[in-house]
Amino acid sequence: QVQLQASGGGLVKPGGSLRLSCTASGTFFSVNRMGWFRQAPGKEREKVAVITAGGHTNYADSVKGRFTISLDHAKKEVYLQMSSLIPDDTAVYYCNAGVFLEAGAWKSSDYWGQGTLVTVSS
Repeated sequence: QVQLQASGGGLVKPGGSLRLSCTASGTFFSVNRMGWFRQAPGKEREKVAVITAGGHTNYADSVKGRFTISLDHAKKEVYLQMSSLIPDDTAVYYCNAGVFLEAGAWKSSDYWGQGTLVTVSS
């Protein structure tokens, strides 16, 4: 019903910047929220940043002040602007979305995109 396509991962040096993008497509009425999660080898998946349709944001403490999440409703895209990157940011980043499948839906449905690898290394 809903597909999420993420892009923007790559190799960057410490202190550098990178922007991740994720586009939602398929059959759904509207986006309730979108966000980014990440998972490093041997670690549990953690929430990085989430943004609601109303503009409310929530960030992991480890990325506050360095990452910025934004949502373009018209394009159905979410972005994660990452700056001052450090080696601990190295992980596979996953796009997540909660969407209303039809008008008047009581609850949103959750979907995940494929991971995009971010490597921060000199």
